Amino acid sequence: MATSINYDEVEVGTALPAQSFPVTRATLVQYAGASGDFNPIHWNERFAREVGLPDVIAHGMFTMAEAARVVTDWLGDPGALVEYGVRFTKPVVVPDDGTGALVEVAGKVAAKLEGRRVRVDLVATSAGQKVLGMSRAVVQLA
Repeated sequence: MATSINYDEVEVGTALPAQSFPVTRATLVQYAGASGDFNPIHWNERFAREVGLPDVIAHGMFTMAEAARVVTDWLGDPGALVEYGVRFTKPVVVPDDGTGALVEVAGKVAAKLEGRRVRVDLVATSAGQKVLGMSRAVVQLA
């Protein structure tokens, strides 16, 4: 499946549809099972606090993957994502209050590159704080 987004029709500054992703303790347990990352900072509140965290935190790779969904959903083809990287700036704190946390992600086309590729810059926040820095994706367009 190829992306239907045409390079010639995309402009620098084009906004991708923003998305919000709820994160609960149950989400973290499911992700731990899928990823094999059972670090107790992601499920044990007492342990997380003992190592200096405010509470249980989401897996960094989970947060990174949720942000990438904004790009792959926009593309309609996950295979068109050819490069992706982030810096982890703040943890996503997931309280055990029944509502958990919310990761909000927005993106925009930041540059048109050679070979019908564009760079997308993403901003991911949770509880009003930026949780990913230098979040950038390079995608192949039609």
